[in-house]
Formats: sequence, structure tokens, C-alpha cells
Amino acid sequence: MIGTLLGARYELIEKIGEGGMAEVYKAKCHLLNRYVAVKILKKEFVNNKDFVNKFQTEAKAAGSLSDNHIVNIYDVGNQDDINYIVMEYVKGKTLKELIKEEGRIEYLKSIDIAIEIAEALDCAHKNNIVHRDIKPHNILITENEKVKVTDFGIARVSNFSTITNTARVVGSAHYFSPEQARGSFVDCRSDLYSLGIIMYEMVTGKVPYDADSPVGVALKHIEGSVVPPIKVNPSIPESLNNLILKCIDKEPIKRYQSAQELINELNNLKNNKNIDIKFNNYDDDYTRVMEPIDVNTNNYNEYENFEDGDEYEEDDYNYEKDNNNTRLKKTRRKKQTKDKKKIAIIAVSILIVVSVVGIIANVFATKKFGNKNVDIPDIIGLDKNQAKRMVEDKGLKFMILSSEESDKPKNEVIYCYPKPGTNVKSDSEIQVKISAGNKNNEVPDLVDMNINLAKQKIIDSGFSIGEIRYTSSENVQKGNVVEQFPTQGKKYKAGYKIDLVVSKSSQDDLIQVPNLYNKTIDEAKSILESLNLKLGSKVEIKTGDKEKDGKIYNQSVPPNKKVEEGTNVSVSYFKYSKEMSGKP
Repeated sequence: MIGTLLGARYELIEKIGEGGMAEVYKAKCHLLNRYVAVKILKKEFVNNKDFVNKFQTEAKAAGSLSDNHIVNIYDVGNQDDINYIVMEYVKGKTLKELIKEEGRIEYLKSIDIAIEIAEALDCAHKNNIVHRDIKPHNILITENEKVKVTDFGIARVSNFSTITNTARVVGSAHYFSPEQARGSFVDCRSDLYSLGIIMYEMVTGKVPYDADSPVGVALKHIEGSVVPPIKVNPSIPESLNNLILKCIDKEPIKRYQSAQELINELNNLKNNKNIDIKFNNYDDDYTRVMEPIDVNTNNYNEYENFEDGDEYEEDDYNYEKDNNNTRLKKTRRKKQTKDKKKIAIIAVSILIVVSVVGIIANVFATKKFGNKNVDIPDIIGLDKNQAKRMVEDKGLKFMILSSEESDKPKNEVIYCYPKPGTNVKSDSEIQVKISAGNKNNEVPDLVDMNINLAKQKIIDSGFSIGEIRYTSSENVQKGNVVEQFPTQGKKYKAGYKIDLVVSKSSQDDLIQVPNLYNKTIDEAKSILESLNLKLGSKVEIKTGDKEKDGKIYNQSVPPNKKVEEGTNVSVSYFKYSKEMSGKP
């Protein structure tokens, strides 16, 4: 394929990637004189309508989105049985490669990456598109450490049809949600679950659920218990631990309900690691529609060679390898019938045992506490150990939500939900917050430290990040702290904001903004990218003059002004309209 010219403009230069259904090449666009990435459907799938449809879905889904954190789609075409998509060329590595290189990613950097992924998802969800295959392999990290989400090959338009059972399992086993594993309801919260799994992997260096086969992984998503990330990596804040657990809750109603909600929480956590993550406890507030999960053990062998990142569809299991071998089919059917009987017997046996254990446990609970309601004792102001004894003596469960800075002595209960005196059923869960005490922390020395390390140091010292300003400095390296307020050694309460002044480029390092007047959008984008600038928002203005169609007439940053690398330049351009014919 190297050297092939597609669409009379895209010359394939080198192969840079390969997936289950496509290969990716770096190419040169001879029309706009820039590098692009070209994704080509593998030859073995050219005659498969399902794969071709999925390939076209990717172009339509991603092509309809415009966000700095989503890989841009430039073109789509077909030439000599070659189906291809032309995309933005991203120089960098995948998030999966980054995790493998670093083992685990420090938590503030993980939060930054998660925010940018969530922003991409927010854009997709607001356009009614659910990605359904969010995983580190589909997250690209540029050389400037910016996030780009790609691969919308199995994306779906989120409408009322998504609530029906699709009878298909799509996605990547280690990252898809319990509802995807069941082949049932899929919406934006499914993507947020996958993002939660990614966050878990970033801060711990491993996925929360693993098994010998994708079926085993899928079952763990549905019914397995997760080891909290803080137990794998004790250095992360408890708030981040709780945020991740909320994202990967098995019940969608208990997760974050939108990408924007998650973004807000991540930004708050970034500035204050001691924030309280509130869990959605809606167990008694809504009606669930439950479907039984039927996992046929005969499918396990088929599933063993299923690679994470490929797509599995239940319909594939209906294929017979030899349509003429009737005896083989009958033998398989008999074996399947026997296996199903065995499974049914085992399932009934387990159900009986579980029922008996439940009855016995209920009898003991009734004898000890009685099948009645109890009043929550007044534990506010008590030491946590004393409070726990009082709660458990009432037949209730004691759960510590968080430990927070306060004027109260350390380990004193400062919050209780439900409130003391509330009449609840025995065995109910009582959630409390305890005091972490009130001590003044010493401000660390941040001068001449890299801005990212300085932010980490501020959070680790118990403070929050305040205002960040930039100034030119000849003595301090670009990106390092020039001044801090308050200064090193002073003592303040936890959460106090620390302001920073950071060194920026000198005038010699700044980039001069080009004149984009009369250029097309594609030309402007290419010119800006060549200067390490970005094309921002594009405002369309209707015109009746055909000669002005597609031409830029205004830009947000004036020509010749010097700006920093990566600055966004928004533009306004003309769009021809017949209704405006004759008008300027």
C-alpha cells in the first residue's frame, strides 16, 4: 500500500498502526501540503456489509463532532475496493502506551487526562452520540500532552432505541460497562463507566477486572467486587478513590449522570483533594427492569481467542463451519442439551443453598434485633469508636464517608446521615463523617519548580491551587514558578489557596499570527497547524455572493500579533445561500 495515491491527493507514506478491522497509514495530502492519517478497512472485510457499515459509522459519527479533544475527520472515500477515512494526524502515543511506560500515572496528571477525555465525551453526548468503546488504546496523547479521542467505529446515536436489548455485545471486555456485557441499555453513562475504568488503570497501573477469557472479565463487570484503587495505590486521595468507585458503579443510576457533572467534580478535586464525593443512593427510589443473564458455557472456547479491542457479536455464534456435516450438528445439539441440563441443575442447587443460608441468617438477625425499626442514636460529638459501638449495638451498620478538616478534635463524629433520632429499619447503613482535626500546614518552597510539580506539591501539602499568572523572565526557565503567594515557610489552614506567577516565553519565542483573510477553512487550519497554533471556533455568515463562498473575512486574533504556542484563533467565514442571492 505504501506509495498508493488515494483520491488523487493522499499519498500513503508509512504504516503507523493496525487494529482488528483496519490499518492506519501516515499520508501526505498534496492539495493542502500537510500530513494526515488514513484509516483503511482491511481487505478481508471489504465484502462484509456489517464491517463496511461500522467503518462508515465512524466517519459519520466523528465527522459530525467538532472538539479540540476529538480527532478531526477530513475526508472519506472509496477507490478500487479500498474504503478509507482521512483523519487528523496526531504525533504522539496512545494512553495505553503511556501507562505501560510509566507503570502508573501520578494522580494530578491522571485527573488532567480524565478531564480532557470527559470533555470529548461531553461533546459527543451533547450530539447524541455514545462512543461505546472508550479505552486507553483509543486515547491519543500528543507531544504537547493534549488528549485526542478517536475510533468511533461502534458509536451509536443515543435515542429511545438504545433502551431495547440489542442482542449484541460490543466494546472491549476490560473496559465495557455491565450493561454492555449484558447486551442491554447503553447511554452516555456507559461511556463514563469506561472512563472510570481508565482512571483506575492510570492511578494503579492495572485494570480492576481481569480473567483468563473475555467472558470471565465480562462476568466480573456484572457481578464481581472491585478492589478500591486506594488499596492498590495508597498515595491517591480518598476523594479520587471515591470518584472512581462512583464512575464504575454497576448501577448506571448511581454513577455520574453526565460528562459535565464528572468534569465539574474532577475540577473541584484538582483544586482541593479533601472534597466530599457524594454517592447516589437510589436503591429505594426507582423501579428497575431486570433481565436474566444467560451465559452458555459452550461459548467459552469461541471466546478464548477474542482479543481485547475486537468486537464480538452474539450472532456470530450461529455460524456452522461445515453445513454438510449433519451428524456433527446433531452431536453438537445433544452435547449442548446435556450441558444446559447440567447448568440448570447446578443453578437450582445454588439457588436452594443461597435461599437456605438467607433464611438462617434472617432467623438469627430476627432473634438478635427483631424484625422492627430502631432509632439512630445521637453520635454527633462522640469518638468514632464509641459511635461505632453504639450504632452496631442497635443492629445498624456504621460507615465512614470521609475525614475532613474541622475545629473539632480528631476522630470526632461531625456528621451523620440519616440524622440521629431518625427511625430506620434494623441493618440499615448509617453514614458518618469524622474530623481530621484542625492544624496549620507549612507552605512549601515552589520557586523555580515546574508548574505541574508545583501544583502537585500544593495539593500534597494540603493546600489548594489559587490564581496562576504568567510573566516574562530572563532568570527563570519557561514553565517554572517565578513567585508564590504566600511565601515558603508560612503556616495556614488546610485548603488555603496558593497563588503562583509562572515564567512564560520571551517575545523572541512567541509566534506571529498569520493573515487568514480570504483563505478557506482548510487552508487556515493547515497554516495555523504549521505554526503550532490552533483553529478555534468557526462562525458561518450567509452571503449571496458565490465568489465569497468559504472565504474567511475575520479572525479573533489580528494578523501579526505575537502569541504563545498552541493559541486558538477563531474565524468567521462566508457561506453561499441561494436565498441571499444578489446580496453581499
